[in-house]
Amino acid sequence: MPETPSAAVRVLIVDDQSMIRAGFAALLDAQQDLAVVGTAEDGEGIVDVVRRTRPNVVLMDIRMPVVNGLEATKQIAHMPGTPPRILMLTTFDADEYVFDALRAGASGFLLKDATPEELVHAVRVVAEGEALLSPKVTRTLIADYASRPTSRPRTHLLAELTDREREVMTQVARGLANAEIAAELHLAEQTVKTHVSRILTKLGLRDRAQIVVTAYESGLVRAGE
Repeated sequence: MPETPSAAVRVLIVDDQSMIRAGFAALLDAQQDLAVVGTAEDGEGIVDVVRRTRPNVVLMDIRMPVVNGLEATKQIAHMPGTPPRILMLTTFDADEYVFDALRAGASGFLLKDATPEELVHAVRVVAEGEALLSPKVTRTLIADYASRPTSRPRTHLLAELTDREREVMTQVARGLANAEIAAELHLAEQTVKTHVSRILTKLGLRDRAQIVVTAYESGLVRAGE
């Protein structure tokens, strides 16, 4: 077996189905730039597993016995230092835990019946610091948020943003990619990237997934708009 490149993205797979773990591990290990450094059948002791395997990305099943993916994600997000990015695995495209998982620190979602190409792409996207939020998942997020009891918008969250940054944030919350936002607002794509970076820095957020959550919690975007 050839040695794993030192720059390879390290992946930890957490899923209660052994066939899923084995299949995903074989597929990801076959990629030159990815390396599976461990697997687990649920989230029990996940902090110790993460410390031992030092993954860059955790593929996390959202529904597992003993300790589910939502609780495991919360534990990882509160680890000191820079925790790995978490890509949630779900069987349902309208999973009720979507919003809670994003708030807990997940960087995106992937259906378990995704194609091999989609899985590999998802791991690479999340590893690079981007969020994986398809328009379909974004719509699910909006619907879930709309069904929750109304509360006073936390408008103070956006106090440091410029008007243009709020515009960009609104488009991110709609599920648009940087190129789409650039076309919508008549900006250069690099300019959009700069605005997104500044939003993350000013609000102390990790990635686009948290931008979406904050956009709704602050009242900048409302369900149904």
